[in-house]
Amino acid sequence: MKWNVALLQMDVAFGQPGKNVETVQRMVRQLSESGEKTDVILLPELWDTGYDLDRLSEIADQNGERATALFKEMASQLNAHVIGGSVADQREGCSFNTTYVVDRQGTVAGTYSKAHLFRLMQEEKHFAAGDSPGLYLLENQIVASVICYDIRFPEWVRLHALEGARVLFVSAQWPHPRLNHWRQLLISRAIENQMYVVACNCVGEGGGSTFCGHSMVVNPWGEILAEGMQQEEIIRAEIDLSLVDEVRKRIPVTVDRRPDLYRL
Repeated sequence: MKWNVALLQMDVAFGQPGKNVETVQRMVRQLSESGEKTDVILLPELWDTGYDLDRLSEIADQNGERATALFKEMASQLNAHVIGGSVADQREGCSFNTTYVVDRQGTVAGTYSKAHLFRLMQEEKHFAAGDSPGLYLLENQIVASVICYDIRFPEWVRLHALEGARVLFVSAQWPHPRLNHWRQLLISRAIENQMYVVACNCVGEGGGSTFCGHSMVVNPWGEILAEGMQQEEIIRAEIDLSLVDEVRKRIPVTVDRRPDLYRL
């Protein structure tokens, strides 16, 4: 199976959900008007509010209703699956940093709340941590999603691969000066798990940070198929899921693991 993926590397307006919805809608129109087939759309982390965490009580998405309504429109317009980046999701008396996934039919295929909260941006003071993996079934294919800081935890990504994930979707607001970390971590996660890594970052400034873009699509060999620059743009690539099986058969890392020796 082959999928054409589109990464919406947007300039997130700090604390302005309405403006950010308009940006997403504009970029989706670009996709539609291009005439190119799109199978999966990926958004960045906290694309709705940015890191305006002090105002979450005012601007957060109640139960993800704002996001899922938009994603269903996008899925219908482009006949595409939507990996909805993440939104500031308010539910159960808490705020979570949450991904919503909507399939081509407009059905919510699953959710994932960020497990590893990033202390350098004070996430732990504003969000509750998720405690379940981000695994979804799209067209009978197991895929996974994680959020930003999660990629620094290889055991978390490996868990998803061991559950059969063939693609890892990463949504981020990754800032300078750690661009080199972003690129190297994504390539490493692809190679060690023999899976596609499709990662969407944002650009622009907010809350004192400058975000570095460079959204990427990396194949299971660690080869970069597409990479953005530091500007608002749509990054596109085709991924062939059969390559995952080929790579895993060629170098049987999963079979050769020795978990009895590992002490984590």
